[in-house]
Amino acid sequence: MRANTMTMRPLTGSIGAEILDLDLRGLDDTRFADIRQAFLDNCMLVFRDQHLNAADLTEFGHRWGETFHTPHATPLDGFPDTIAIRNRGKAGTTTEYWHTDSVFSPRPPALSILAAQTVPPAGGDTMFANQYLAYETLSPGLRALAETLRAGYYRTASMGRVMGDASSAVKTADHPVVRTHPETGRKALYLSYDPTVRLEGFSESESRAIVALFAAHATQPAFCYRHRWQPGDVVMWDNRSAVHFAVHDYGEQERLHFRMTIAGDVPR
Repeated sequence: MRANTMTMRPLTGSIGAEILDLDLRGLDDTRFADIRQAFLDNCMLVFRDQHLNAADLTEFGHRWGETFHTPHATPLDGFPDTIAIRNRGKAGTTTEYWHTDSVFSPRPPALSILAAQTVPPAGGDTMFANQYLAYETLSPGLRALAETLRAGYYRTASMGRVMGDASSAVKTADHPVVRTHPETGRKALYLSYDPTVRLEGFSESESRAIVALFAAHATQPAFCYRHRWQPGDVVMWDNRSAVHFAVHDYGEQERLHFRMTIAGDVPR
């Protein structure tokens, strides 16, 4: 078993850190506090070679707070706070766009944790983008506009939101386009770059154009990290300061992750 030490190295110049030489099972309070601070500082963390099962992930996840239960997601037998993320084919994916998890909720999740169980030999990467930097590098004019905006989010029973058809969807939440992180105090862009997002006070076509403008800026390569999954990986990200994109380029090959999602507060 690895010693309960902690070595950290940056994944890119803008987002993410990898924690080395650490076993996530049985962390003491001091080491967990170190991980929490590293998480807040870097927006997302990678832990290699953990091989957490559902019980291990549940124990680790509960240290972060109250569980967020994703609507219509079926939990694993015996583990009501953990779900399985499986390959449902490219046509069935609902995460192949830049987004923050469950933004259609009035109180969206603070963070998400994935524990890789089975990964394809190639493909299935997940990309992450730092939204602190996205906000901080906006031009003064765009930053002033962003500060005034609220975005409406819509949900359908099928979760078919990425197709851009909101005709049968119901608005379930609206959030500020710029939010202040409740723990770090930093401001970040807070948008799912989804064609069904509607900005309050703007027409549908205007909303699409403005959201596309923000998306082009906020997901530029300089703000991003692309994670290539290996069996046993644990990756966690802050939904309040980062967006992510699950790339579906692996056909029908098996891909299985266990996921826990931790509840957050009302964006402000």
